[in-house]
Amino acid sequence: MQLAKIPAPDFDLAMTLDSGQVFHWEKAGAGFVGAIGDLAVYLEQQKDILKASGSALRLDGFKPPSFQRVVSHYFALDHQLAEICASFPDDPAMNAAKQFCRGLRIIRQPKWECLATFICSSMKQVAHIRQISRNLRERFGEIRKIDSYVVHIFPSAERIAATSAGELRKCALGYRAKNLLATARLVASGDVDLGKLAALSDIDLRVRLCELPGVGAKVANCVMLFAYERLGAFPIDVWIERVLRERYFPRALKLNARRLEAFTQQYFGGHGGYAQQYLFHHARKTGGRRAVGARNGTRQKR
Repeated sequence: MQLAKIPAPDFDLAMTLDSGQVFHWEKAGAGFVGAIGDLAVYLEQQKDILKASGSALRLDGFKPPSFQRVVSHYFALDHQLAEICASFPDDPAMNAAKQFCRGLRIIRQPKWECLATFICSSMKQVAHIRQISRNLRERFGEIRKIDSYVVHIFPSAERIAATSAGELRKCALGYRAKNLLATARLVASGDVDLGKLAALSDIDLRVRLCELPGVGAKVANCVMLFAYERLGAFPIDVWIERVLRERYFPRALKLNARRLEAFTQQYFGGHGGYAQQYLFHHARKTGGRRAVGARNGTRQKR
């Protein structure tokens, strides 16, 4: 397999893929195999170089730099990570997370894939979300091959819209099946144009996303962050709420969602999404002990 070489300073591929923002990449040989949109990709990292190969289906007629741009854009290798991290608040929880998560970047995900995946993520552990993503891809996604690896790309909104809630429940979606189906039909019909939503302000984008079946504030913020590159979006899930309560509001008797949201917007600022992802990944990977002193057995919900 011929591998293109892509400069990737200040980047940790394995950590980024395992940080709970994307759920379909699989370990393969010395690297990982997965999909960027409908392009099957193999990746491995050697220090500050990312080595990558893409499926012949999409590379026919592509000049090598075009493929490299696809990979670089997906992993946001143009983000000035040092500047972003320097903008974080200077406090013990954030400093520990920043040190632990060095090289973690926010992936630019395809909009429909990101929206659908996080609709399926509600009240699920990361391992369960990965299984649901795999089920959807294998049952409804098209097949791509790269070298000896078989990759199933994420099914389009049109493909999901053409099935039934019963068929989707076979992918272990449970009650989420009807929400995914309803949203897929809105997107497939053109009633909701995910591309055009990119022109909206953060406030209006969040409102429009929350109008979709299965999308609440947390899912909307995840989609804003990972699909629309709104780097100030700050999703608050089980892990993050615990971090905020125990490290930033240890004596607060009354602490509701509105107060937490207002605090994160003011305190973490324009790169709050990166701060959130670092706090989340640090807490999840250390079992919460170094981050929040959590007990054993805490569930890893996204």
